[in-house]
Amino acid sequence: MSAADIHSYANPRESRVRHIELDLAVSFEERRLRGAAALTLDPAGRRLILDTRDLIIRRVNGRTDNFRLGAKDPILGAPLEIDLEPGERSVLIEYETSPAASGLQWLEPPQTAGKRHPFLYSQSQAIHARSWIPLQDSPGVRVTFSARIHAPVPLKALMAARRVRDGHFHMPLPVPSYLMALAVGDVEFRPLGARCGVWAEPAVLDGAAREFADVEKMVTAAERLYGRYRWGRYDLLVLPPSFPFGGMENPCLTFATPTVIAGDRSLVALISHELAHSWSGNLVTNATWNDFWLNEGFTTYIERRIQEALYGRARSEMEMAVEVGELEEELRHLPEADQKLVLDLKGRDPDDGMTQVPYVKGALLLRHLEQKHGREQWDQWLRGYFERFAFQSITTADFVAELRRAFPDEDVSEWLYQPGLPKSAPRPRYEFGSEPRREWTTQEWLHWLRGMPERLPAERMAELDRRWGFTKSGNSEITAQWLLMAVRSGYEAAYERLERFLMEVGRRKFVKPLYAELAKTPEGLGRARRIYERARPGYHPITRATVDALLK
Repeated sequence: MSAADIHSYANPRESRVRHIELDLAVSFEERRLRGAAALTLDPAGRRLILDTRDLIIRRVNGRTDNFRLGAKDPILGAPLEIDLEPGERSVLIEYETSPAASGLQWLEPPQTAGKRHPFLYSQSQAIHARSWIPLQDSPGVRVTFSARIHAPVPLKALMAARRVRDGHFHMPLPVPSYLMALAVGDVEFRPLGARCGVWAEPAVLDGAAREFADVEKMVTAAERLYGRYRWGRYDLLVLPPSFPFGGMENPCLTFATPTVIAGDRSLVALISHELAHSWSGNLVTNATWNDFWLNEGFTTYIERRIQEALYGRARSEMEMAVEVGELEEELRHLPEADQKLVLDLKGRDPDDGMTQVPYVKGALLLRHLEQKHGREQWDQWLRGYFERFAFQSITTADFVAELRRAFPDEDVSEWLYQPGLPKSAPRPRYEFGSEPRREWTTQEWLHWLRGMPERLPAERMAELDRRWGFTKSGNSEITAQWLLMAVRSGYEAAYERLERFLMEVGRRKFVKPLYAELAKTPEGLGRARRIYERARPGYHPITRATVDALLK
């Protein structure tokens, strides 16, 4: 279960970090974290190599002559090489972050829901932890950590760890670096059960608590399927809308986009997904980003099982059908190399691997195995898999070996190493209605809208808008799909809403397709660049990098 990580400079075979103690002060004025990281090593050789990106290293163990910062790579950052004395098993690194740290977003008060206080949050996946902590930034290296965060009054600091008291945190279970997370803002807490709750800005808290009321039931359902929840609490933090992803499965504290607060709990599958990561990803982790499907394929499969347990087979099948449709659409445009489950990301940013392929194709592989071997036997295998590899980072080869221990003749190489979907790929069974009704769920509306011709006459777009009010919809999923149709069809009446949406929402899933569609025509490209110039300061660095590449 050891694999070379092409996205890390670290030397864990010689010197491995086992524990990190952080002591950091938060400066919104300078947009910096400043303080120290104490690293405990086992084993400890003659040198320690860490990953960094745009960090200013002041001293190591009180000295300035025992470390070297290497040349900066545009993807990997710069290696920090530290000389170790014989028997030296700890290092204290005094450092500060850059205002442009790729893993941190600093928001001004107008960019928050409350408009009164600034907000800071991190996003460490895939290799952005190195921009705010000097560490071995590889999913193959797991650490425990403690932290003391000095945040300005009256703001509250939160971390993906157990809260010892205000500003003090401890994670006694070993986690990979991409799951280290920090947020500082004007947030309040609302319990949702004995071990679940939600943090959010006061203006958002009531709506979030209503939307996520079933979270405790989700944890119970997941435990019945795959064994006990090992992380203590399962809380949620609703971030400002610039958050680049739907959710991030940081242990003890899932980060979530406010775009899933639809008012009808129709988008809570995202919470089932992030919860499922408590087993697949957080407990059993991909050792390298080439094996990203081990995290996301398993998690998407478990998400469907949680949804089925809580809301019934029909809803789970409907949601899966929409996801498979999204996958099939994306496969039409992806290079063949990116259609495989096992990726080759050499020379590329691992963020490039975050397509629907590892998520939905991976889930379909596990569903194929469930159907082939029977749900009872497959569930037994999955529970054993999580038990066998708990708190370990593994490769696809490890998965295949474990699979063949139980099913000696099983061959999944076509799924893993060939592009597209195999002919044996299972299909979710759900009959969507053809005539829309106001009581339709989000997924039914999405399926219906995506089934329309790529371009519609302006009169038809206006007719649909008058009848169903798509341009004024408060549901982010439906709004994003409608605005995509508006750009393709040249429906000018929706362009003001398009601009507002791109200014307000930074979720990459929505932002990237809209800018890409705009950029297909000279006029649209000009519009996209004008909007982006204004919207860019409010986007997370991950979203900025994506749109920068699109708009050149």
